[in-house]
Amino acid sequence: MTTYRALGSSGLKVFPLALGGNVFGWTADEAASFAVLDAYTAAGGNFVDTADVYSAWVPGNEGGESETLIGRWLASRGRRDDVLVATKAGSHPAYKGLAAATVKKAAEASLRRLGTDHIDLYYTHFDDESVPVEEIVTALDDLVKAGWVREIAASNISPERLRASLDFSEREGLARYVALQPHYNLVSRDTYEGPLLDTATGAGLAAVPYYALASGFLTGKYRPGVEVESARAGGAAAHLESERGRKVLAALDKVAQEQDAEVATVALAWLAARPTVVAPIASARTVEQLPALLAVADLRLTDGQLAELTEASA
Repeated sequence: MTTYRALGSSGLKVFPLALGGNVFGWTADEAASFAVLDAYTAAGGNFVDTADVYSAWVPGNEGGESETLIGRWLASRGRRDDVLVATKAGSHPAYKGLAAATVKKAAEASLRRLGTDHIDLYYTHFDDESVPVEEIVTALDDLVKAGWVREIAASNISPERLRASLDFSEREGLARYVALQPHYNLVSRDTYEGPLLDTATGAGLAAVPYYALASGFLTGKYRPGVEVESARAGGAAAHLESERGRKVLAALDKVAQEQDAEVATVALAWLAARPTVVAPIASARTVEQLPALLAVADLRLTDGQLAELTEASA
């Protein structure tokens, strides 16, 4: 029986794996996206992560393709009430930055594409340091008061700006961030550990890490001399060049064998056991890629195995 995890102080309960929607409308077409969403929710998944910019980088796309596909799926399956949708503002080509008026327009556009009257978790995608945190938090609070957004969160933000945002929310009695989406995985620990993690811990924030599998490197499919067909192969294969990458892969192989589990499952299980982490984000282009991701809900690594992976990734 899957145990759902509390998302910080929000009251939202989430499956311990968030399904990344970055591939929807990019490397997964509508049929493939619907099949992945069907399989994820059939296994108990209830937490889908996207952003208004997905996938503007694809020639011919304008951004919002992922939200649109998720919206069509929600409508066709009648699942809006039992699936938590997280999306992000600030990066769509038509709504760049976090000025108050821009945030409101971005939220309106996301709601329209998702075909819904509310967003469960709304992130600032990248901090906009040209805008005071007071303006950003007030704009997000307005969305919560209007009923457009249930909870707010941040991604790609400095510890200082995060702390200032939280302090302002508390001082003024406004909506407060409940979650943080950091870049965090076995081969990228300093992107979260340190002052940012300390701030999140002190504030009781839930972490929902992106790049949880390091663009596929931590699935174990990247090996010396192996060619991988993937839009993200270049970045993932680069980890093979580092001593840390090779040590992590060796430790993952050993623990995976001991647990009779997939390498990807072990990598996600390590992340899910880290302080503040509630649900790593991972995406799947095909239904066949999902079982190894979903298995994190039931895999418990021993203290020794966790220590071994932590040491290899130091």
